[in-house]
Amino acid sequence: MTNNDVLRSLRYSLNVHDHGMIAIFALTKVTVTKEQVVAWLKKDEDEGFAPISDVLMASFLNGLIIQRRGAKDDVIPEPESVLNHNIMLRKLKIAFDLKDDDIIALLQTVDFRLSKPELSAFFRRADHKHYRACQDQVLRYFLKGIQLKLRPTEALI
Repeated sequence: MTNNDVLRSLRYSLNVHDHGMIAIFALTKVTVTKEQVVAWLKKDEDEGFAPISDVLMASFLNGLIIQRRGAKDDVIPEPESVLNHNIMLRKLKIAFDLKDDDIIALLQTVDFRLSKPELSAFFRRADHKHYRACQDQVLRYFLKGIQLKLRPTEALI
């Protein structure tokens, strides 16, 4: 999954319009235009598509955390320069205030089984011997679970 795929999925799940997306970025003191947001949300093969950088995606996720949970000690976190699925999963876990059991339950709603030790491996430091890289499939199912939780009636259509 690309950063753009994650951004599209979150936008749909949260039911946020373009100006709402801009406002989430603004929470981290990042200024983006409506044209940029529209280009990021287009499909890869569409004309006008633009990839969103790791720094901007991390800023969006940080803004989502601030929007949903508030700023920690009124400090805006610095965005990561390199973003991977493990970091995205961790930031989404924080933004949606999820515990390990909540994530496992979300994944089960989309018929994806993951054990607690497998999940905890995603949240370890990269140099830990039990660290495991989060694959596209896990992140995709997690985002689908979020969508089913936030927009349950529309997911049935």
